[in-house]
Amino acid sequence: MSEASPSWVRYGQPAGRWVLLATVMGSGMAFIDMTVVNVALQRIGTDLDAGASGLQWTVNGYILSLAALILLGGSLGDRFGRKRMFLIGVIWFAVASVLCGIAPSVGLLVAARVLQGIGGALLTPGSLAILEASFDPKDRAKAIGAWSGLGGIAGAVGPFLGGWLIQVASWRLVFLINAPLAVIVCLIAIKHVPESRDVNASKRLDVAGVLTGALGLAGLTYGFTSWTDLGPADPLVWGSLVIGVASMVAFVVVEKRSKFPMLPMEIFRSRAFTAANLVTFAMYSALGGVLFLVVLNLQVVAGFGPMAAGTALLPLTVLALLLSARAGALAQRIGPRLQMTVGPLLAAGALLLFRGIGPDASYLGNVLPAVILLGLGLSTTVAPLTATALGSVEDRHAGVASGVNNAVARAASLLAVAVLPLAAGLGSGSLTNPVDLGPMYRTAMLIGASILVVGSVISLVGIPKKIVRPTASTVHCAVSGPPMVTTPAEPGPELASAR
Repeated sequence: MSEASPSWVRYGQPAGRWVLLATVMGSGMAFIDMTVVNVALQRIGTDLDAGASGLQWTVNGYILSLAALILLGGSLGDRFGRKRMFLIGVIWFAVASVLCGIAPSVGLLVAARVLQGIGGALLTPGSLAILEASFDPKDRAKAIGAWSGLGGIAGAVGPFLGGWLIQVASWRLVFLINAPLAVIVCLIAIKHVPESRDVNASKRLDVAGVLTGALGLAGLTYGFTSWTDLGPADPLVWGSLVIGVASMVAFVVVEKRSKFPMLPMEIFRSRAFTAANLVTFAMYSALGGVLFLVVLNLQVVAGFGPMAAGTALLPLTVLALLLSARAGALAQRIGPRLQMTVGPLLAAGALLLFRGIGPDASYLGNVLPAVILLGLGLSTTVAPLTATALGSVEDRHAGVASGVNNAVARAASLLAVAVLPLAAGLGSGSLTNPVDLGPMYRTAMLIGASILVVGSVISLVGIPKKIVRPTASTVHCAVSGPPMVTTPAEPGPELASAR
């Protein structure tokens, strides 16, 4: 390995700690708001008189805009500066959070959640791309592992904090607390985070790609979510699904033909990158729907209070803190395949244990073993998975690769929340009725476990033993375009600015 570039920061040194803190706190806000709302759903439903569809859209409105625009967020960061887009995303997210906190109806809450997701789409890929572009190559896997672990802490602390705020005050504080956190993140990022961008990226935006991708996700999500209330024969349901499928096909065609694609299809030439994203889809399609239902089941069926339901997942925090950075460092030494194969199997076992949480469930006997096993599975998998997705493409595509991986994860969670209750047999039942929720919840755990086993098989077959970053690539441009350029395999000084 060559000498570290003076523009890179090192893990364990003050400059590296500040960069890590800013990215973890920024993305942590987005992670928290994906988990904490699950704890607040029961109170939101009661206070705002929201039905099952309204509660699903309270979750999905956020994930929809996040998933639909996260590729754009990564692409904008590559083009205009990752630090700049990260800061814009944090500010946008904070303003939308305040709107969520003061929403007088479920319709306005869903609208504010959509705006919140746009902010998340700008800040989340930027946080990972900043790590990839800022840290010395020898420290990147460790930094991403720490980011995964500390981000997991944010996601796990979210339900605990949310449950406490709901119990002692109001669910509205769950959103309002983001405003002061955003101020701290902005102050740290402005002072300590270096700017980086892809100097060869076009400044033109892929408008057709943004529109077709967003319409595709919106159509699929709306169709599956409305299926429960309206039935599959309703024109609005099947029409939305047809539009969704057609738009996703159009998205792929547009991206293949575009001169300035939001999603350069060349990155999928990497077998490791493609396999990592397939595993990501399997993992998050299982976990997105399952965690949505677990917290709800603890309250509705098992009779836990909001704070107890949130606290139930707290061991995930401890395990993520202790193991994620170590898992990233281990994967860098032995390769990611083993961990990415074993981790989903552990998580699948946890879902089978979660299946036993019923009306007479106890925390120590039924909940804690499942949470610990799930924490081991996630800690084993997430850091190697993220490092593989980012480390198997050229550095110049760091923002896009991060955006793709995040988009896949969010789209999987989005569709899972919409589809899993339907696939598990909810029918026209209510998510807040224990008679309806109980049987559907147990079936959903089996479905989730099966999906995780599929993810394990994909890892075993598709993930190589060692990840080798692509070497320098030569880009041949059209006659009317800019001259041919050669992109270095490692980021030079031009990819990082002064702090």
